[in-house]
Amino acid sequence: MPSQVKSPASEKPSAAESNGRPPLRIALFGFGTVGSSVARILLESNSEGLEITHVYNRKVARKKADWVPSSVVWSEDWEEVVASDVDVIVELVGGLDPAGTWVRRAIEAGKSVVTANKKLIAYHGVELERLAAQRGGHLKYGAAVAGGIPVIPGLEQGLAGDHIRRMEGILNGTCNFILSKMEAGAEYAVVLAEAQAKGYAEADPTEDVGGFDARSKLAILMRLAMRVVVDPDEIVPQPITSLSAVDFSYARDLNCTIRQVSRAEEVGGEVAATVGPMLVDRNSPMAWSRGTENMVILNGRYGGDVVFSGHGAGGHPTAVAVVSDLLALAHGSRRVPIPSVPAKIGAEFEVPHYIRFLVTDRPGIVAEITAALAREQINIRAIVQKAGYPAESLPFVVTVEPCKSSALQRALAEIGKMNCLLQPPLDLQILE
Repeated sequence: MPSQVKSPASEKPSAAESNGRPPLRIALFGFGTVGSSVARILLESNSEGLEITHVYNRKVARKKADWVPSSVVWSEDWEEVVASDVDVIVELVGGLDPAGTWVRRAIEAGKSVVTANKKLIAYHGVELERLAAQRGGHLKYGAAVAGGIPVIPGLEQGLAGDHIRRMEGILNGTCNFILSKMEAGAEYAVVLAEAQAKGYAEADPTEDVGGFDARSKLAILMRLAMRVVVDPDEIVPQPITSLSAVDFSYARDLNCTIRQVSRAEEVGGEVAATVGPMLVDRNSPMAWSRGTENMVILNGRYGGDVVFSGHGAGGHPTAVAVVSDLLALAHGSRRVPIPSVPAKIGAEFEVPHYIRFLVTDRPGIVAEITAALAREQINIRAIVQKAGYPAESLPFVVTVEPCKSSALQRALAEIGKMNCLLQPPLDLQILE
């Protein structure tokens, strides 16, 4: 039975035509937090033109819910589901494999696919979109970045006429939850355990706290906003795990807080991109984002700054974006083709930096640090040292004027040889 989303006659249906057509038959791949939220929204809102017909999950018996209609087929055989008469596969498991195999096979079979899988789209989105166009289906992934915030639809439609030159955002709700709690005085380990208990963080939180999740999302946004296709592995993320309470204390002294920020910018015809914890001025919109909220700020050549903000983590916000994609398919919507070109991460940000040292105090430390920075033509902005810390474990901060990261790393490599250091210096960009 041909999928109604592929019919040319369904491109711009009237309301009457929409009501007269059979609903899209939907198979959910994954019935966890997001999958069950998608099912609830579809059933409670009685969404016109959409019908859940299949649920695929490993060990599916433990997932069966009595509130799901008895007509729904629960299956542990993904190949059988793909071969059935479903119109749309909704992939909500995540990761490159086996999810990538399911999505490819579904597209090859002429099905449309809706996914929240940011890693799959970051690494293989261009290839999968091309395949979908060849096979007559559609690939939609509005939930892959920023949960329920419509950043991707906004880029595809509302901002498609602009030339986005710069973007910065808080793209990982788990890290934002942890850092905003640490800002209030909590310790990292305690907040991580709370995030895991609330379902915001996995048992292994590396994807989130290591910056890899945000890196995938940044790569997707770069393709849609800046029209460049980059290998996500070229963006080297900085984890939030090296932050401590003293960093938030010093940040307050500098009228800043700390957030995990994803940045990309055109610099002299090249592209710069980075993900990591950064000092953010307390007057910046980035500082207002708390808990699991996400925020994306886009700067266009013609339209100026545009801000997207809202809840970016959790089952319901993500499910809202998934259901929105399904409704778009049910009403004949296509993705807007956005041309993009391959690019390398070849440029550097030239920004101020916060450098925190932990030392055993002795004479001459500041002079040695200053000399190493001067040799790289890096100017010091301020030196800040709080009272009350013991000389054998003394934290202090040096902030420097805008400089290239490569020059600063050379200076820090030299400073790292000083025998007074108790740990490597912590280097954070300052977002101005």
